[in-house]
Amino acid sequence: MIFSTPKSLVRLAAVAPAIVLLGSMLAPSASFAQTPEFVRVRGSIVGLDGSALTVKSRQGTDVTVKLAEDLRVSTVVKASISDIKPGVFIGTAAAPKDGASHAIEVLIFPEALRGAGEGDRPWDLTPNSTMTNGTIGSAVEGVDGPTVTVAYKGGERKVTIGPDTPVVTLGPADKSDIKPGTVVFLTARKREDGSLSANSVTVGKNGVVPPM
Repeated sequence: MIFSTPKSLVRLAAVAPAIVLLGSMLAPSASFAQTPEFVRVRGSIVGLDGSALTVKSRQGTDVTVKLAEDLRVSTVVKASISDIKPGVFIGTAAAPKDGASHAIEVLIFPEALRGAGEGDRPWDLTPNSTMTNGTIGSAVEGVDGPTVTVAYKGGERKVTIGPDTPVVTLGPADKSDIKPGTVVFLTARKREDGSLSANSVTVGKNGVVPPM
């Protein structure tokens, strides 16, 4: 699909380290997901001064993050619900509604990253949201969109994907894509002095923004 041509595969290989780090952001490790020393930052870039990235968070506050010298940058590429088929490995944030899980977003992982962050755990995108990384086992069409079974080691979750749900996959980017106004998602390490640092960021590009 998105990375089907040899040229695209070369580009994917170039960005693979950044994508692997993104996969680790979505990992089910209890220590990663629950300890306060890691902070997910979502918002729009205000500016980059040397290695200091300032982001206007969704809460309206300015957050400054020190970026690593060997910063890895990735982006998201628009995909579609038709790309979500049995056997595909995805990550989906979902929220409860009417007794079922409804997708807030879906990230389709390239085949080379099958298994990244596999599992099911709480997420902080919306209240009571979850993040599930796993393989699509089945899909059943419904009034609100297809309901897919996302299977992971030790369990599964059924998630309904509405027609307006953002569906993306991963693509390459570089530091030149870090500019004011760009939507960004990153996970920063919170140090003892309260400062934040990150060695990987995911940026919006060509009108597609990180929905995670």
